[in-house]
Amino acid sequence: MAIFQSSAAEITIFRSSVGRKIIMAVTGVMLMAFVCVHLLGNSTVFFGAGAINAYAEHLHSLGPLVWVFRLAMLGLFAVHIIFGIQLTLENSAATPEKNVQIKRLRTGFAAQTMIVSGLVLLAFVVYHLLHFTVQVPGMGVYEFNEATHMTNVFIMVASGFKQVFTVLLYVVGMIFLALHLSHGFQSFFQTLGLNNDRSLPLFGAISKVFGVVILFGYISIPLLIIFGLVK
Repeated sequence: MAIFQSSAAEITIFRSSVGRKIIMAVTGVMLMAFVCVHLLGNSTVFFGAGAINAYAEHLHSLGPLVWVFRLAMLGLFAVHIIFGIQLTLENSAATPEKNVQIKRLRTGFAAQTMIVSGLVLLAFVVYHLLHFTVQVPGMGVYEFNEATHMTNVFIMVASGFKQVFTVLLYVVGMIFLALHLSHGFQSFFQTLGLNNDRSLPLFGAISKVFGVVILFGYISIPLLIIFGLVK
């Protein structure tokens, strides 16, 4: 009877762990999609003040839908973080010390530091929201347009990235994002059972390329602004 109860408990834990991994994969890929769309929107700054302000005005015209979307993304982010921490703690408790070195040899640096890069991204997202979304006084230059009832987004972004410290924060944040994505993309396919020994190198390479593209896409904005190439 005791053996049966133990086995049932183990099966329940296994199912719960698998469920969390699937939710992690699904929320992760949705957040990756948002990262790509957000980058496309931000890249309108390269086409001048009119382009990025028009993009911001279009979002503003959607009214409450924008905030519903933002809250949904924050909810996905919160679930992803909470389950990520839970799985990390479970793995740490379940992994015998003698197997730790073997496990590390089989995984890359990005995989080993997922929890670290995730927590750094959490801190960065909070800073980013305060800087550009909440627009906390003193964190940037916010020029309000009475005609559109909006902040001049181009001035906000351009002035924000004239500060070396701010640019460094964003570059560091994006490095951790790229590190996280370089394993997360591959992990999505592995969690859904679509990865095997033959496809692992391919998905691993695609995952790394994806991370690098996102990295250079995002950091190009603050770097080109601070070097005076976007005016």
